[in-house]
Amino acid sequence: MKPRTLFFAGGLALLVAGCASMGASRSPQAPEPAQPIDAASHFTGRWYEIGRTPMKLTDGCVAGYTDYLREGDKLIQRDGCRDGSPAGKEKVVAGPLKILNPGLNTKVHVSYRLFGVLPVGRTYWMLDHGEGWFIMATDDFKLVNLYTRSPRPSTELVADMTARTRSLGYDVSKLEYPTQFPPGQN
Repeated sequence: MKPRTLFFAGGLALLVAGCASMGASRSPQAPEPAQPIDAASHFTGRWYEIGRTPMKLTDGCVAGYTDYLREGDKLIQRDGCRDGSPAGKEKVVAGPLKILNPGLNTKVHVSYRLFGVLPVGRTYWMLDHGEGWFIMATDDFKLVNLYTRSPRPSTELVADMTARTRSLGYDVSKLEYPTQFPPGQN
């Protein structure tokens, strides 16, 4: 065989092997969200971040929250926290939120703008929820957040949410619980 033919045959073999292994090496995917969400009551007002998977963006953040706001016919997700202490400088990232499965309302995509310019999209699944709480995560198991309507939920509720998160396949040993909300914040 000519060297050129060998080169193309070898390349084709590598391509076929790579395609075949792509299907076998798929990452595990989160379970489908447990139940539909009432968009009118869920995507409004403030939710307090009680637990989260650590990431560079939230290093040193306490008193985290997510606000759902309306701007005309758009829904905006505004995530914020305080740097170092409840009195620290506010850090905020926000962007338009699109519900990906209207009617169920359990999968959303947020188009954030970091530093006001860098576009970063993130898709979240609302895996489970109840009266005054919800578990939000990425379907690749990398990020998970626990939210409540109260800045100071009971230890029993936090333990229950953590156990639910574990039962969904997420590694809860990585979760941090940096609540520290200012006194008087209800």
